[in-house]
Amino acid sequence: MDSPAFVAPAFDRRAWPEGGRLDYWHAGDGWPLRRYRLGPGTRGRMLVLGGRGDMIEKYLEVIHHWAGRGWAVTSFDWRGQGGAGRLTDDPLCGHIADFGQWIADLKALATDWRAEGAGPAVLLGHSMGGHLLLRALAEGLPLPDAAVAVAPMLGLRSWPLPLRLAEGMAGLMCRLGRGTRQAWTQKETSERQRRIRQLRLTHDPERYADELWWRDHSRDVAIGPPSWDWVREALASTRALEEKGDLARIAMPLLILATQADELVSTAAIRRIAARLPDARLHVYGKEAAHEILRELDPVRLDALARIDAFLDEVAPR
Repeated sequence: MDSPAFVAPAFDRRAWPEGGRLDYWHAGDGWPLRRYRLGPGTRGRMLVLGGRGDMIEKYLEVIHHWAGRGWAVTSFDWRGQGGAGRLTDDPLCGHIADFGQWIADLKALATDWRAEGAGPAVLLGHSMGGHLLLRALAEGLPLPDAAVAVAPMLGLRSWPLPLRLAEGMAGLMCRLGRGTRQAWTQKETSERQRRIRQLRLTHDPERYADELWWRDHSRDVAIGPPSWDWVREALASTRALEEKGDLARIAMPLLILATQADELVSTAAIRRIAARLPDARLHVYGKEAAHEILRELDPVRLDALARIDAFLDEVAPR
């Protein structure tokens, strides 16, 4: 791994940066999606899509980084998670009945976002956000000047179950009427349990602690495991994108960052799809990086930011 091109300045990850604007964007049916905007826009505009269970607060550090480089950065909480309400009576259940609802929200929000200003337009998605980004582009979302997918959910790690068995189990649980229930428990009552979950996400205990801090101090944004409907939809949507998705439509510069050590999404699926995309570049980290590459220890995180910045400077110049 190359040395990072810069050293990150100090940043308070447990506070909103000065100068930002937190408000709500309303979907066509009136559903409010919490939205955050920061940065002057002299470099261009960037739309950041978080992953499953994420909230804007987890990515304030990288939002601040790109705003500092001149981008007008917009991020939002997906319907049903973060500060965008809930879709079941369980406030900790990450539920969606149909990923198509998120695609519709993204297309409408991105249309409004594109109309906000001129200059290069870039989309960046992490994990589930990376999957929804590529699916939306394959389904006709107007192409930005460039896009970045970080540990995109292009396939799920279903271990210890074979993928087909996991699909069958999710379908059965939904048919049994358990679609809106949490698919598993997320125990963090002991230091050992927290450590296990942390290492699946990041090697950085301090950034992981930041997530817990935001959850504890803003309980309305806290969320836990996904619903069985989400599991069914995630398995079906990732399979459909690879087997039936019009990947040839994604004909613009795309950078994909992944890690061979990812325990949540399939690196093999990322490699297969990257090879089929018209203009994709793929970099795969080793055991030094867990799933949340942009929230890793600084040697990985700064390297990832440097790669993204260099890529955007090349393919989406001012």
